Parts: sequence; structure tokens; C-alpha cells
Amino acid sequence: MKPLFLTGEDLTLRSFYEVVLDKRPVRVSPIATRRMAAAYRVVKRVAARADPVYGVTTGFGKLADQRISPSDIEQLQLNLVRSHAAGVGEPLTREETRGVLLLRANVLARGHSGVRALIVEYLLTLLNRDVLPVIPCRGSVGASGDLAPLAHLALILIGEGEAFVGTSRRSGRAALARVGLTPLHLEAKEGLSLLNGTQAMLALGLLALRRCELLVDAADIAGALSLEALKGTPVAFDPRIHRLRPYRGQAAVASNLRALVAGSEIRASHVHCPRVQDAYSLRCMPQVHGAVRDALDYVRSTLCIEMNSVTDNPLVFPEREEVLSGGNFHGQPLGLVLDHLAIAMTELASISERRIERLINPEYGDLPPFLSPHPGLNSGFMLAQVTAAALASENKVLSHPASVDSIPTSGNQEDHVSMGMGSALKLRQILSNAEHILAIELLCAAQGVDFHRPLRAGAGSRQTMKLIRQRVAHLDQDRVLAPDIERIRALVASGVLTTVLSTSRHT
Repeated sequence: MKPLFLTGEDLTLRSFYEVVLDKRPVRVSPIATRRMAAAYRVVKRVAARADPVYGVTTGFGKLADQRISPSDIEQLQLNLVRSHAAGVGEPLTREETRGVLLLRANVLARGHSGVRALIVEYLLTLLNRDVLPVIPCRGSVGASGDLAPLAHLALILIGEGEAFVGTSRRSGRAALARVGLTPLHLEAKEGLSLLNGTQAMLALGLLALRRCELLVDAADIAGALSLEALKGTPVAFDPRIHRLRPYRGQAAVASNLRALVAGSEIRASHVHCPRVQDAYSLRCMPQVHGAVRDALDYVRSTLCIEMNSVTDNPLVFPEREEVLSGGNFHGQPLGLVLDHLAIAMTELASISERRIERLINPEYGDLPPFLSPHPGLNSGFMLAQVTAAALASENKVLSHPASVDSIPTSGNQEDHVSMGMGSALKLRQILSNAEHILAIELLCAAQGVDFHRPLRAGAGSRQTMKLIRQRVAHLDQDRVLAPDIERIRALVASGVLTTVLSTSRHT
């Protein structure tokens, strides 16, 4: 794979995922190197002057009125990194940490931070060699960005902290030695430039976005299979209906559902049945799933802007030799969209759980109780629905927005904070729960479709059935369901179901 050259202004989602997930190598572009050198020269000149410049010749936060002598400027940056490395909790995952390294390097490469190009070279060496700082996941309020997580990243550059090297956990100094590097001596502003920014919550958000994009496809596929199993009608997906309420997501979901059930013999068998319309969990899939897709579009646009934004403070403008203090580090834009995403995915999982309940409940159709061929002696999928209900309920608690909270910090200097990292962390759990709920729906819907044999489902649903049955057999007698759920959760998370949707749309 060809290297990606960072400029700080044109990183794409595709490139981000190629680097973070597929280990595409990364280099610094010559343009970025020149820009960083120009900003670095400005900082050097500013550091030698008498007038105060935040974070260069002053303390930090509430201590911004404390002047720092020129002889202490380097010690100031070292102290900053050490004192801010106060994170707790389990480390970020390898993928999340790779994302943080890439995004931080990209911000610095833009040339408004005033750091040496050497700083970015160190970050990219760690990334390319897969030597990953141990970054505790908790401790950020998303105010001056993700200070604590980014401080733990910066520790490695000075030979402190810890890093994952392969399967082992090494000291920062040993990790640097492993890739032929020696600890850095941070110069003016370099510690601050490494710590200010939103890259931890952004990395988590971008990886969550990818999972969400797979989940919305899986939800359409699961919903179509449930429609077949419950002998629902696709009339509600008629394009004429959706042209009268022209949300893009709604129209896309209706189109997906029509394509998945096209040619269904199960549908043909009950086309003249007396039922006029289905329950909302079936009939309103375009409206609910579609609203989630529209939410994803909004979130995606925000995250793409953030990827190539400069989010530290103060910012260097070499063309006028100015260093300006501002608030680009504030995580509010991310906190809001990540909370929006959490609410959207909670709804996607919630409507899925309602379809599961309809599949197992004999009051709603002609399927056997709890989808067991021998109910009474066997409980079938009774407890699978209970698990889905537990997860759906947990999601409702977790979807309470973190971004509406604020606890002042730093002696009330940082008197309104975003809690964006909190939004990102609880979104992780919501997505895991949603993957499991959709897996349970797919298992139940496949079991339901089996009872309609020899009638065949639509072509898209048949493809889905084949993928499920390659991994999990039909449930004839009770067995432990946990491994079945996990196998289908892995199918949902793999993205394979997206290919089913793509094939269905083009046939």
C-alpha cells in the first residue's frame, strides 16, 4: 500500500481507516514540513521576547498569569506533560490509539502549532512501527481538548510512560529504543501543542462512525428478514409514499427493504390476507432507520471537518508572526454529535428489540411460541429476547447526553467543558449492545423464515439466511444460545451484510 503523505488539511475517512485498521504507512509531506518550520521559527522568536505569550512564557490554565523565565521554558513543557498524565481506567484499544497518533500528527502537520517537524516524525514512527502508547481512557472533560489522554501519548516521546510493543507492555524509554529513537527534549510550546486538542474523542468517534455505518445496513437486512418471518407487507415501502416526505435516509431504507424482499414467495402466499397494515416496528422501518441514516450524515460531516481542523492553543500565524489565543480545543462540536449518534443507535436497537418480541410472541402471527418446534419442553428464543430487552434498556440509560453536563475545572478558568470524551466512551457500549440486539433479531428472524418452508424468501433475504446458517444451525432442541449470538454479532460487525445489501440493490 502506498504511503499516505500528511499535509494537515486533506485527511479523508478512507485514508484514516486505511492507516488505523489496515496499517497503511504514513509520511509527512514536504509542504507540511516547510509550514511547521516557519511556525517553529516564530515560536523561537516569541520565546525570546519580554511580552507574555500563553503557554510559551506563562503557566497554564488558571496559572496563565505566572511568568516563566527563558531559562525555565523547556522545564515548563516537561512539567506540563508529566503533570497532565493523570488518566485512569483501561487503556484505549490498539485501533483507537493508532487513530489518536494519526490525528495528532495531522493537526501538528498543518503548521499552526509551532512545533518542530521532528515531533511529527516521532509520532509517525511509533504509528508505522505499531508501538502504541498506553493511554488510559478516562480523565478528559473535553475542555482544553483531551488533556489527560494526550499527555499519556506525549509521555512516550520523552521516554516516560508505557507503550504496547507487540503483545508486551514496555517502558516509554524501552519502546523508543525498540524503534531506534531516543527521548525528546521538548522545546518552547511543544508539550502544550501535544496536549491541546480533541484527537482522543475524535478517534473514538471516527471508529464508532464506521461501526454505525455497518449497523444501519445490518438493521435493514434484519428488518427485511423479520418482515418475511412475520408475513408482513412491503406496501408501506412503496416509493410513492416516501416521495411525499422526502428525507434521504427514509427513501434509502424503503428502497433497501423493497430490494431485499423482491421475489419473495412468502409474500406472494399472503398477498390477499385480511391484514391491512403491520405494527410500527415493521411498517415504520423507513422512517426510523432512515432518521438514523440522516443522523449519520450529519455526524460524518462534523467529524470530517474536525479531522483537518487545528485544535490546539495558542495558534501560530507565521505570515504575520502572531501567536493568538483562542478556544479551538473545546470539544462541544464533537460532544453534541457523538451524543446524537448515541441516541440514534439506541433507537435503531430499540425498534429491533420490538421486532424480536413480535417474532417470539405467538399472539402476533402463525409462528410457534418462542420459535421452538417443540414449545413447552423447550423454551426456544425466550431468553434471547430477554437479553435483547436488557441491552435495549441499558442503551436508554447510556444515551442520556454527556454534552449537556459541565463541571468547571482549573480554578474555574475552564468554567464550561464539553464532556465529549464521556460521549465517545458510552457510545462504545451502546454500539456493542446494538450489535448484539441485531444479532438476536437475525437469529430469530432466520428461525421464523425456516418455518415457512418450502416457500422461499426474497433473494436478499435468502443470501442473509445462507450467511446465518453457515454459522448457526436451525434451533430444533434447546441449546446454549450465547455462542450463536456471538457468531452472528461477529457477522454484523464484519461488514459482510453490507455486501448483501449492495447485491440486492443492483439485481
